Amino acid sequence: MPTILIVDDEPHIRMLLEQTLEDLEDERVEIITADNGEDALSLIVENSPRLVFLDIMLPKMDGFEVCNKVKNELKMKDVYIVMLTAKGQEFDIEKGKCVGADLYMTKPFDPDAIVAKARKVLGL
Repeated sequence: MPTILIVDDEPHIRMLLEQTLEDLEDERVEIITADNGEDALSLIVENSPRLVFLDIMLPKMDGFEVCNKVKNELKMKDVYIVMLTAKGQEFDIEKGKCVGADLYMTKPFDPDAIVAKARKVLGL
């Protein structure tokens, strides 16, 4: 069963993303969440989610650090990481690419674009 991990420290953003993606659960997709970078990293290592929507500004470990550990240290290339953040400066986008993010999206996000990206990554 493919898994999507949603990582954001704001409960309303996590809930909004879960609601946006909930129809995929009918297609046997599991959705899990984390509210900080350390928990996100643990969940990625334990569950190998196919897709991660990852905020940057997180407690305990920021999204850049999580992405760098997953992509460059642990070499988990099969985990597709979408940096989903309010930080839209060119510097932040470049840093996202440097740490291995597969895609960089800014908030507020388009729910249709989120679902379309999830469907594409998961091959649905």
